Amino acid sequence: MVQTEESGLPIIASITKPEQIAAAAASKVKRVILMTGDIVRLADIRNRLHESGKEVFVHLEMVQGLGRDSSAVQYLAETFAVDGIVTTKSNAIAAARQAGIRSIQRIFAIDSAAVETAVKMIGQVMPDEVELMPGLMPRVIRDLKARLNRPLIVGGLIRSEEEIRIALNSGADHVSIGDQRFW
Repeated sequence: MVQTEESGLPIIASITKPEQIAAAAASKVKRVILMTGDIVRLADIRNRLHESGKEVFVHLEMVQGLGRDSSAVQYLAETFAVDGIVTTKSNAIAAARQAGIRSIQRIFAIDSAAVETAVKMIGQVMPDEVELMPGLMPRVIRDLKARLNRPLIVGGLIRSEEEIRIALNSGADHVSIGDQRFW
C-alpha cells in the first residue's frame, strides 16, 4: 500500500464525493483538493478538514455556487480562509496571489499544442504549483518538470501504487488521487 507524505510518498487527497470528507479528515495526508460540495457547506467542510490538520485547496470549477472571478477568490480567502485554490483559469491565479492564498494551475495535456500553450501561460501567471492531467504520462511529466520552475502535481486516471511511483520517479512532486486507499 502507498504511504502518505508522513511516511514517504507525497499524496494529495482529491475529494470528489461528500462521503470522502470523513476519510480525508481521518487520513495521514497533509493536503486535500476539495472538488465536491457547495458554498453553503463549505465553511463546515473547511473547518472539519482544518481541525484535522489538513491544508484545503478549493477547486473553483468543481465546488458549486462559486464564481470564477477575482471576487470569488477574494471571498474564499476572506470568508472561508482556504489555503488555496485549484483552477484552469489564469485570471484566478492572479486573484489568488492578490488575496494572499496559494494557487494550483490545472492543465490538461491533450496534445502537443495544449502543452505548449500551458507552458507559456504558466510562465506568465506564475502559479505556486501546476497540476498535470492525466497523470499517466512519464515522458510528459519529465518534459514539463524540466521546463517549469514550479512544483508539479499529477493526477487523473492513476489507479495503482506502481503508477504513483512511476509518476514520482518521472519528476512529479505530488500525486493527487481520489482513491481513499492511497490516502
